[in-house]
Amino acid sequence: MTDSQPTRIDDDEDDEAAREEIPHTPLSDDEFKAQLALVIPHLRAFGRSLSGSRDLADDLVQETLLKAWAARLRFQAGTNMRAWTFIILRNLYLSQMRRSRFKGEWDDLVAERLLAAPASQDRHVELGDMQRALLHLPQSQREALILVGAGGFAYEEAAEICGVAVGTIKSRVARGRTALEAIMAGNELSARSDQAAQDKSALDTIMDEVEELSRPR
Repeated sequence: MTDSQPTRIDDDEDDEAAREEIPHTPLSDDEFKAQLALVIPHLRAFGRSLSGSRDLADDLVQETLLKAWAARLRFQAGTNMRAWTFIILRNLYLSQMRRSRFKGEWDDLVAERLLAAPASQDRHVELGDMQRALLHLPQSQREALILVGAGGFAYEEAAEICGVAVGTIKSRVARGRTALEAIMAGNELSARSDQAAQDKSALDTIMDEVEELSRPR
């Protein structure tokens, strides 16, 4: 007599069944407003770090808030509001870049303008050497470093925001960090010869420059 074996459910089927069992529970309007207000500083810092432009970042944040509010019934209570709104802002930013005639030149134009910024401007406009170096990176590497290094997101969360595999995010972070260090070591930026600042690690400096993103969730 053969012992009966339990029916095996594939992981994918198990996950799908679990998802079907969880009812969708939106937040009330008041709860949604309260959670949305908490992520505004993070959105502003993320937008400025992606675009290099305070004005563009503010426009992106405003549109992100409008889109988030319009989609509030699709937000699942108990999930990550910050990650959800970051996805919206990132998609808006990429859409604007695709519509722009100077898409391929955007990073160079922004970097050139920022490098010439006078010292009297505030710290979000007058960027430090490391953040200016950040603007020389490809957009994919820049956002990966911002999310993981400054934003405190796990690789899995950053991968979900960017719509790529976890391994891709890890690769972008590693390549971005190496490129930043090469830019700094090669004196490719207008020099501020404070050796102590140059000796700081790439991620520590990025976290200093976008400190809003470093606050605990």
